[in-house]
Amino acid sequence: MSERFPPSVRQYALITGNYWAFTLTDGALRMLVVLHFHQLGYGPLQIALLFLFYEIFGVITNLVGGWIGARIGLNRTMNIGLGLQIAALAMLAVPVAWLTIPWVMAAQALSGVAKDLNKMSAKSSVKSLVPDSAQGTLYRWVAALTGSKNALKGAGFFLGGLLLGGIGFRAAVLAMAAGLMLVWLASLMMLRRDLGRARSKPKFQAMFSKGRAINVLSAARLFLFGARDVWFVVALPVFLATSLDWEHRSVGAFMATWVIGYGIVQAAAPRLTGRHDQPPGRVQAFAWAGLLALVPLGIAAVFGQWPAQTLLIAGLGLFGALFAINSSLHSYLIVSYAAEDGVSLDVGFYYMANAMGRLIGTVLSGWVYQVAGLAACLWISAVFIAAAALISLALPPHAREAASAP
Repeated sequence: MSERFPPSVRQYALITGNYWAFTLTDGALRMLVVLHFHQLGYGPLQIALLFLFYEIFGVITNLVGGWIGARIGLNRTMNIGLGLQIAALAMLAVPVAWLTIPWVMAAQALSGVAKDLNKMSAKSSVKSLVPDSAQGTLYRWVAALTGSKNALKGAGFFLGGLLLGGIGFRAAVLAMAAGLMLVWLASLMMLRRDLGRARSKPKFQAMFSKGRAINVLSAARLFLFGARDVWFVVALPVFLATSLDWEHRSVGAFMATWVIGYGIVQAAAPRLTGRHDQPPGRVQAFAWAGLLALVPLGIAAVFGQWPAQTLLIAGLGLFGALFAINSSLHSYLIVSYAAEDGVSLDVGFYYMANAMGRLIGTVLSGWVYQVAGLAACLWISAVFIAAAALISLALPPHAREAASAP
């Protein structure tokens, strides 16, 4: 392989492999925790609380992790993320009597830190491997990395259910920890040591000092992901189980299939959003977000008038495809806009906004559904996406201009 492929391709393959392995365990762990603690008699609110620190620490990690990555290198932050995930899995491989809510929340907090360190490192690293003149290649590499990650996260949902039924909770988390340990050791030996390290040590306040392009895109990302999670995290699975009488395994299979399809479309996004020699910019960001906003708007407008099952399966399938394109386009734009020196500072700040959007969407999903139902969640989703579209219009017209903006 060393003779057939240039170093940048070998590093990209290693980063992608790391990201894949981590994502598979992350998706499987989420399903394992939900199903296992349901079996132990935990209520829905108690299970939801288990993931609260996972999301909160994601916000903190993305902000601080970008600064750390610029100082010590993205190879180290990626390896730290893998190591923390192994530790989180090990924390859950304890006797059942130890699996109290505080203990599991602590393990999930550690997993949340690990996940966002790994994601920030993977996305930032690609910028260091592709020349600034090859924006089409950058878009394709980012799309492939992001899309494959989400497809594997959906596969992880299936894996978690299979492992729980086949070998039990404790053996499942130990098996995943052992597999991830092998990936971690390979990464320690093979990942380039200077990857993503800034030429000058950035000061702590650099985490908050961003140019216009980064701030605008981060605000759009917050609303975009809040729009997804306001119906996806709590409202939809509860509605399917209670109002449509779906079995739990059917709900899990639908959610997993949705995420896998979403990842496949993400990877294909470069072929759908622009020519090979002209990667997308603010016009495409606005147009695709505007198109996406019409979907939850349309579902909410006819909700209760059309058969709910057909409406949700078809409508949310279309939402998933369009959302995947929007997400992939945004993921390319942040890497493109980010400053080459200390890229993780910009990418970390952006994914902090992403995590904040998920957190807001998760909280609203439970509260709005309880107060007003699924249709209200979809109305809010449409408003959030419209906000993301309008904010996107404030992006600079060209990535290179944005990179040099003060």
